[in-house]
Amino acid sequence: MEAEYYSAVSEDGDRIEDPSEDALFMMIGDLDGTDNTFLAVRPAGGASGWSVSVTLLDGGRFEVVRRDTARDEHEVTVSASPNDIARELTIWLAARDTGAR
Repeated sequence: MEAEYYSAVSEDGDRIEDPSEDALFMMIGDLDGTDNTFLAVRPAGGASGWSVSVTLLDGGRFEVVRRDTARDEHEVTVSASPNDIARELTIWLAARDTGAR
């Protein structure tokens, strides 16, 4: 099934369409330091000018990069909590223009 709003894809090829907060939490928790170091979230169809990436850093922390060209946003944060990241991303994603709504 094609995503209605956005897709999350990890480096190892795991893909979830319209992931819930729990699904994002699981994907972030599955990141490792060898062959699954990041995940990206992009709008369905790629029409909107926003994206998110979560990258596992040394020491078990995560770099989160949020971009939204329509709102002139570019934010980089670092966190050690997959739970906090998933919650914050869910809120941020809900405010994006996906082109599908």
